[in-house]
Amino acid sequence: MTFSHDVVIVGAGGAGLMAALYAKEGGADVGVVSKLHPLRSHTGAAQGGIGAALGNMEEDSWLWHAFDTVKGSDYVGDQDAIETMCKDAPRTIVELEHYGVPFSRNKEGKISQRRFGGHTRNFGEAPVRRACHAADRTGHTILHTLYDQCLKNDVRFYDEFQVLDLIMNDDDECAGVVAYEILTGEIHTFHAKTVCFATGGFGRAFKTTSNAHAGTGDGMSIFLRNGLPLEDMEFVQFHPTGLYRLGILITEGARGEGGILRNSDGERFMERYAPTVKDLAPRDLVSQCIYQEIRQGRGIKGKEYVHLDMTHVGSEILEKKLPEITMFSRTYLGVDPLKEPIPVAPTAHYAMGGIPTDYDGRVEIGQRGDIMPGLYAAGECACVSVHGANRLGTNSLLELVVFGRRAGMAMAKEVKEGKDFAAMPDNPEQRTRDMLDTILSRNDGEPVVNVRNDLQETMMDNVSVFRNDETLTTALDDLQELRERANNVVVRDKGKKFNTELMDAVEIQFMVDYAEAVAASAHHRTESRGAHSREDFPKRNDDDWLQHTLFHSDGKGNFEFGRKEVAITRFQPKERKY
Repeated sequence: MTFSHDVVIVGAGGAGLMAALYAKEGGADVGVVSKLHPLRSHTGAAQGGIGAALGNMEEDSWLWHAFDTVKGSDYVGDQDAIETMCKDAPRTIVELEHYGVPFSRNKEGKISQRRFGGHTRNFGEAPVRRACHAADRTGHTILHTLYDQCLKNDVRFYDEFQVLDLIMNDDDECAGVVAYEILTGEIHTFHAKTVCFATGGFGRAFKTTSNAHAGTGDGMSIFLRNGLPLEDMEFVQFHPTGLYRLGILITEGARGEGGILRNSDGERFMERYAPTVKDLAPRDLVSQCIYQEIRQGRGIKGKEYVHLDMTHVGSEILEKKLPEITMFSRTYLGVDPLKEPIPVAPTAHYAMGGIPTDYDGRVEIGQRGDIMPGLYAAGECACVSVHGANRLGTNSLLELVVFGRRAGMAMAKEVKEGKDFAAMPDNPEQRTRDMLDTILSRNDGEPVVNVRNDLQETMMDNVSVFRNDETLTTALDDLQELRERANNVVVRDKGKKFNTELMDAVEIQFMVDYAEAVAASAHHRTESRGAHSREDFPKRNDDDWLQHTLFHSDGKGNFEFGRKEVAITRFQPKERKY
């Protein structure tokens, strides 16, 4: 079956819903295609807050926010996009409030704000309260509110339709997407004047991750398979405080409310590494410091974790401002944070890299300004780049709504100005049908779970917080073997309806594609910057590497790199100190 819409958005998290809402309000006919019900999107897991220089608790400025974001990015964030985001942040928060997001309030009745890692006043002088929050369920409330607004505005949703291919015609124009309907097993074509990918991140490539099981990076692989590049894939953020062994996130807001990281000696070790901001240093730095403590024998009981001590902050904060993390600790570890510290270790959390875009969401295919007509991306799957080598906490939710909105407005404008449907190629579904038929017809091979486990192991062991030539070469060798294994998995379920095993078999092929992009890009960048820490190249090297990496692949293990300039406007690169 073929569906037609002016705008088709792939993904129904915060970025996809914001794009859909603004495209619809701009007069476009909008369809949203999602592998999940929208309210299961990973935006709902975001806990601690959304950043904006409202100044409700103390003096603040969008310019200080921009400086912190540029500095946090280790100076490879594009400063034009960062300024756009930080200037728009206060307006965005007010708009979300008017849409119905139930933000927590301070004693004056204004939106409450808390401290977060890397956010300072007066260009690094001291921590500042900038994170607007709804207790510690901020993403949950934003997701539900935006979904309600989309329903109110009659956005058409296609829930549990998994997009498996991008439709490109002979003129290199995007004509739509191909999707698999999970309920029926049918293949459908979505013909569109403009397409926006908002498919989220790829944390599931790692053994320990805060990401939901759906975070399999489908959109990034689909772009690679259609000859389009990915940008800055080497920069993967590990959040410092995941529950030990589980990876379930303990929000940075816990440290913003007074939580302290301690090693086996009970020492507040971040005072040695970041004497000004201490436990509220940026995530890349805190994760690296935790691993340094563990390596030097100061992990708790000699194991690979440290303690997050909340015992001194009191029940008022834990039960009212941080109820979710309190519940997580009690439920999953049997630890009551009122009485004992929480065991934590870094967990794969966020992709700074992804599909290259400008700050209106238009996909760039080479150097800045080289645009792919009719094709957009927003959210974690996109690389604007406002995060550079390391994302500051609270900027993810902010990026979703700011650039989701801009993409929606840009697509509606294109349609209003006469953008028509691109010509559809012959048999647009054929490649997808052939891929699925090949998997279903195979009766011998290993199950998906074996390949996925091995991929997650090699990525966690070799491409995580610390990297070097040896570990990255090992990962790339493993991935060559894993590509062959992924292409030969067998599924026992040969039926059509709800064949999630079949989708697992497709996703493992996607996972190899972008895992290779991460490992190869990390091997290519011979310096340390932000979340990319090379033990064999421990220094940042602006002379050779103050640039974005573009990764191109043929999907068969052959790849090459391009480069793209970093946009620098106000803040010249200098050494990061906290």
